[in-house]
Amino acid sequence: MVQRIRLRYTKRGRLRFTSHRDFQRAFERALRRAEVPMAYSAGFTPHPRVSYANAAPTGTGSEAEYLEIALTEPRDPEKLRELLDESMPLGLDIIDAVEARTSGLADRLTASVWELRLDGVDSAEAARAAEAFLAAEQVEVQRRTKNGMRTFDTRGAVASLEVLPPADRTADNACAILRLVVRHLTPAVRPDDVLSGLRAVADLAPPVPAAVTRLAQGLFDEESGTVTDPLAPDREADTAAPPTAAVAADAKAPEGPAA
Repeated sequence: MVQRIRLRYTKRGRLRFTSHRDFQRAFERALRRAEVPMAYSAGFTPHPRVSYANAAPTGTGSEAEYLEIALTEPRDPEKLRELLDESMPLGLDIIDAVEARTSGLADRLTASVWELRLDGVDSAEAARAAEAFLAAEQVEVQRRTKNGMRTFDTRGAVASLEVLPPADRTADNACAILRLVVRHLTPAVRPDDVLSGLRAVADLAPPVPAAVTRLAQGLFDEESGTVTDPLAPDREADTAAPPTAAVAADAKAPEGPAA
């Protein structure tokens, strides 16, 4: 391994129903199509060295999924991103790439910004439910896990919750937009858990399933209450670092003698 590249990708439209395993298969096919010089694991069944970080649940959209790949030859991150994006299905889009110059990408994914579209729910009703949720010290819900039914607190994971008016609202189409910041705790609190909490404290029950999208994912800044870009430290380190072999490879010597 001579280089690590970190990528940000999306799950949009109908591709939000893609499972994490389905994405893995699509991404490995894209790596082969783009002829990426991947490093492989050791053992009897080597696999491309790809590290996935905190994938969104199946059925939710996302603008901020992250992974890291290990290469045996240096490549320009942006050119590699373009090649991979062309090889992926529309909706699973590779939108950002940086060379990994720092450690601990997964450690910088401590919170997510989620948007929940609640069709059939009036904004005033959603605002009352959000106020009741935030006023509670604990909001316990139950969810079945692989180890059986588990009860956990959703309120402690929610750093902020607000109701936004939808841009396409009409008089005959009630719709509320929830924007929330959720800390990544153990056990993980998902957007549907927060909806269960809103139902528990305020009897908020959307008539149709919510459309859920992760807008951002990164390090939670306690002082500002915002989620920061997890790739920013790599960009900052890149500006201070000497040119990599990938950059040098692009700057080829002129062919033939100078005129």
